[in-house]
Amino acid sequence: MRRDFAESAGRRSDLVIGREESFGAAREQLTRGGSVLLHGPAGIGKSTVLRTLAAEYACTARTVLQCSATEFESHLPFLALADLLGLVLDQVSHALPTAQRTALESALTGRGESTLQRDGLALRLAVLSVLRALAAEGPVLVVADDLQWLDPASAELLGFAARRLGDAPVRLLCAVRTEGPRAEGAAYDRHLSASPPDTRAVRLGPLNRAQVSALLDERGYSGLPRSTVRDIHRTSGGNPLFALELGRALAESPAQPRPGEPLPVPTSLRALVLSRLEMLSDEARRTLLVASAGARPTPALLHAAGRENAEAETAQAAALGLLATDPEGPAVRFAHPLISAALYAEAPAPERRAAHAALSTAASDPIERARHLALATTGTDPEVAARLAEAAALARDRGAPSVAASLGLLAARHTPADGAPGPDERRLTAAEDAITAGEPDLARDIAREVLTRAGAPGERVRAWMVVIEAAGQAIGDVDAVFPQALADAGDDPRLLALVHYQLAWRSLVVQGDFAQGREEAAHAARLAARAGDRRTELLALAFQAQAETLMGRPDAPATIERALAEPQDARVACHHNGAGSSRFRWLVMSDRLAEARTAVTGLLREVRRRGMAESEVHYLRFLAETELHSGHCGRALELSRESLTLARDAGIGEGAGAMQAALAEAAGGDVDRALTLAREAVRRAEEDGDAVYLSRALAALGHASLVAGDAEAAARALRRVRELEAGAGITDPARGRWQGDLAEALVRTGEPAEALDVIEVTRAHALRLGRGSVLAVLDRSEALVRAARGEHRAVVTRLTSARERLAGLGYGLEEARAAFALAGLRADRGPGPTTYDEAARLFRRCRALPWLRQVDAAVAARSAGPPPARTTVPDALVGLAPMERQVAALVMEGATNREIAGRLFVSVKTVEATLTRVYRKLGIRSRVDIVRLAAGPREA
Repeated sequence: MRRDFAESAGRRSDLVIGREESFGAAREQLTRGGSVLLHGPAGIGKSTVLRTLAAEYACTARTVLQCSATEFESHLPFLALADLLGLVLDQVSHALPTAQRTALESALTGRGESTLQRDGLALRLAVLSVLRALAAEGPVLVVADDLQWLDPASAELLGFAARRLGDAPVRLLCAVRTEGPRAEGAAYDRHLSASPPDTRAVRLGPLNRAQVSALLDERGYSGLPRSTVRDIHRTSGGNPLFALELGRALAESPAQPRPGEPLPVPTSLRALVLSRLEMLSDEARRTLLVASAGARPTPALLHAAGRENAEAETAQAAALGLLATDPEGPAVRFAHPLISAALYAEAPAPERRAAHAALSTAASDPIERARHLALATTGTDPEVAARLAEAAALARDRGAPSVAASLGLLAARHTPADGAPGPDERRLTAAEDAITAGEPDLARDIAREVLTRAGAPGERVRAWMVVIEAAGQAIGDVDAVFPQALADAGDDPRLLALVHYQLAWRSLVVQGDFAQGREEAAHAARLAARAGDRRTELLALAFQAQAETLMGRPDAPATIERALAEPQDARVACHHNGAGSSRFRWLVMSDRLAEARTAVTGLLREVRRRGMAESEVHYLRFLAETELHSGHCGRALELSRESLTLARDAGIGEGAGAMQAALAEAAGGDVDRALTLAREAVRRAEEDGDAVYLSRALAALGHASLVAGDAEAAARALRRVRELEAGAGITDPARGRWQGDLAEALVRTGEPAEALDVIEVTRAHALRLGRGSVLAVLDRSEALVRAARGEHRAVVTRLTSARERLAGLGYGLEEARAAFALAGLRADRGPGPTTYDEAARLFRRCRALPWLRQVDAAVAARSAGPPPARTTVPDALVGLAPMERQVAALVMEGATNREIAGRLFVSVKTVEATLTRVYRKLGIRSRVDIVRLAAGPREA
């Protein structure tokens, strides 16, 4: 019987998309011997989860009983019971009393006239006896899908037995369909009452947009634009079955829907709702069509659109379950978005246009009126196009660039070929709105369509700029665009300024050459100024200022001032590549954290108001960085996770988001997750050919490795950062602040000379630029180097000074790390009071959980270390790094790798890697050799 689940065991990829929490809850319940009832609406994934859980737990049961009921067979009595027990009855029938056996055989085979009314007690007891007899031979797993279709007789018998199983090792894994909040509660309560007392009800809810996108990708529908995925998520309501069916219909459709047009709803999904629509009167159906065409339909809007009996007709639809009642407000809301989509898709085109025509005068919002007017109009119409362009501008000002892009494309569709502005000009404006909205794939498609026919140089260069912007960090993928854009620009300074600004980004991202990028940006600024293009000039100056800041050039503040001078462009001022962003970066690197926080908070507020999705992703990350520097690890973790979620949802800035999230996790969350995110950031930067973020990602990986106790991996990653930044001409150590981590990693790996070289080279740049926090961290690192060499004189003074300076500058986490180093130094110098309590207090204030675990590990290692005889431990053991000594000490106690990992709050892999380093440094091969080496002097 377990073979039936073999196929499901290989489908785990379907399950883990958006079902981790539900699956974890069900697995926990089954693991401890309990039963599980999965519930949720049709298509939500109950059967997939049930099959996968059954495949996982079938191997732990001696007997697996299963049934899957269908609606068309639910009238057949005892059918589900026959599926469950038909193949096992012969094994246990001898253990049943004659009356029970006779009644059960008659019910299962149909050869008698057994009924619940006549043989009710005998049948009930027979089912209970069979389950107990099977359980006496080993655990039993009962798997029942679609409980709502179980024939009443089987449901009654199974419920009777389930409630009386007691301690018998019988687990039930069931799934039931529930629709709507009220019906759902009543349905699963009824089925729960017919389940064992320890049953856990697990609800499967809708997927979010990112999960729907991942599901579509996994099923092979990965070529869909993100704007289309957004529409699929909205129309499906997050239902995975509905989403996959919509994705399949789009993949099979010869043409994708244009903006404003509905998604094609496949026949398989229309059938779910259209049968109920047939029960409506013709007038009620027309009213619902108007409601489906409206953005926010209300009874008042329906009345204004000519639906005089809207209340009665919507009440009729609500009674059929097509509309959801909303006691909190007057909105007319469909019970599921798919109902609205299917109704609209089924309506003939003239009826749709009539509904939109009615709404074009009834809607109060000018944007809605323009949209409905466009959808009610066929062919070109300059007046309609002008109204749509005005509505797009209004949407842009309201902070809805995605709506602006949709309206702009509708405007282009209704613009005559000889119109001014022309249709392609309006398409390019829509593409630029799509970039702002975080929909680069839509923007790229629009631009490439324009390039197939545009002849005017201005339109062609503008289209090339959209293609480059849409590439994001993977700008190297569109390298071939630049020669064509330069050729189209000719000698026009305005067009050349646009191209050279993007060439500045290419120099930085693809070549990692900050000097060249700065020169290109300065040239672009001069060209834009000559052409009177203040917007491009501001962007180029902001880029130039950013490059000069990272290169440690003294003229950076002056360039920032030029970029901030009037006149300003409001959108550039708050853009993540604008002057406000450059000023924020300069403030952070200059240790002005409070000002930086105020600046980035204001920028974040503004881009949210304007709907600038990509800028919001970046500013959330910038604010997380500021909070992390300030030692607010919990807040930094929240912000970085929010930024990464938005980045994944929009498909923009994912590598940078993973990099910052890795740093936040290493400081205040989970170190293993930090390592995973850092590796993802490195992988993405390498795949995109992004030299800028590759060094940042490697710095995050090095830091996470150091926190995890893997000093060799940290040193390996951070050495690469040093090489990359030297090659790129980055001299300001405040850019990534990785130098102290590299020095500390080198100390732990026994390479103090290289650590001192890193410190001295970095200190020279930090002194020249006045980077106080960097200098304090370098002093902390140098103290560790000196302590490792046994030069304890003045080390305590240096560490104390570093801590005080970091506290004064507001770097809470770095202050706590200095206190931790000071405590470790005093502990290493012999018995006596230490300051681990102070380090713990500071880390606790920062909510730096991984660092708190390191303090606990250090305290445990010190208390578990050998007593006075410790001075006889071989010199080689004393020379180990702190984490290596802790692991070695626990090995001497006889602890296993798993026990060591638990006590030190690290992973088993980290323990294994640390032991490997210990073996190599001590010239030994095994754990036994550590004990022998440590015991040698005492035996002598």
